[in-house]
Amino acid sequence: MKDLKHLYDLENLLTEANNELVRQAQEAGQIAVGNVCSLIPEVLLDLPGCFSVRLRAPRTGSMEVGTYYMTSLLCEFCRALVERAVEGGYEFLDCIIAPDACAAMNRAVENMDLLKTCNKEKFFITYSDVPMKDDETALRHYVKQMRIRVLEPLHEVYGIDISEEALGRAVEQHNKVCRLIRELGEYRKGEKPRITGYEFHVFCLATYVCPKAAMIPILEDTLKQVKRRRPDEKSPFRARVVLAGSEIDDLDFIKLIEDNGAMVVADRHCFGSFPGRAEIVLNENEDLLTQICRHYITVGQCPRYMNTEKINGRKDYVDKLAKEYEADGIIYEQMKFCDYWGYERMAASYIMEHEYGYPVLSVDRPYVVGTSGQLRTRVQAFVESIEIKKIQGR
Repeated sequence: MKDLKHLYDLENLLTEANNELVRQAQEAGQIAVGNVCSLIPEVLLDLPGCFSVRLRAPRTGSMEVGTYYMTSLLCEFCRALVERAVEGGYEFLDCIIAPDACAAMNRAVENMDLLKTCNKEKFFITYSDVPMKDDETALRHYVKQMRIRVLEPLHEVYGIDISEEALGRAVEQHNKVCRLIRELGEYRKGEKPRITGYEFHVFCLATYVCPKAAMIPILEDTLKQVKRRRPDEKSPFRARVVLAGSEIDDLDFIKLIEDNGAMVVADRHCFGSFPGRAEIVLNENEDLLTQICRHYITVGQCPRYMNTEKINGRKDYVDKLAKEYEADGIIYEQMKFCDYWGYERMAASYIMEHEYGYPVLSVDRPYVVGTSGQLRTRVQAFVESIEIKKIQGR
């Protein structure tokens, strides 16, 4: 297939946290709000006058400093963030808004705060207590936390408009990005997909780490290109898979999977489009903040939600994606030492294979995959096992 116009530029842009689109927005007077987890409603950080930047540490090499402050037994993603913060990689941020989600991420942001990794005069860090269930009691607490830990600090420190009108504009922008990304992702369906999982991941990832206002015209233009794109007569892929798990902001990980014959047709992970790019459906019965928070705890698929309905619902969600995108198998991945996804991967890998009937590859991976020979071999073997089952089922 012919290369997409914006792909190369975005690949280069994603090699830096303080990328060109971020710099352009700040030069225009916008406030850069650092975000470390999907449990903070992203739309609240994209109010008029500010924009969200999901933190990541591209081109990570050594993590010695991060390991010194956090030990070698905590999540590599969190250690990489501390390493990058100490290097000065997040000095461009105007604030960081974090949830009290997992212990590793809490320690990562706490170290950024204690080590004074940003010296801007108005820079601040806030922590929010977020729910582990999705009932009405949890919702009320969530709304209160988002008001006092997110909206009020942004208003008091930077004068950000937090009115109903401003929230409505942020939701409108968010939904437009979601519609564009989901429509783009639809072209992964069918026998001859017009976009690969890797290409889609580049565009989807960019919506998390770049100002959305800057991404909308890029997505609109790309969608026009994909609609006219002629797919290859013969697909280079031998299997179609759903990729589910924790943070995946490493482009090389998706590339490695697809280079070895498995196309990623659906992305259920923390930087993916499922559920992160689901539109927020509004009504006239509740205030906007409540509706936004209700949306996030309702559609959220994080294993931190531990009520029975959520636990069972996560398997049903992946099953639904696999059926809709005609996946041949499922890859469950987990960042090394991630407590929540460690339990989820272990249970889901067994349940999805033995109760739902899918071939499953279970992966415990480092933050930076690179050209891992071991992972390459495991993906190749997984693709071959899928092909064998197809032959046996004929």
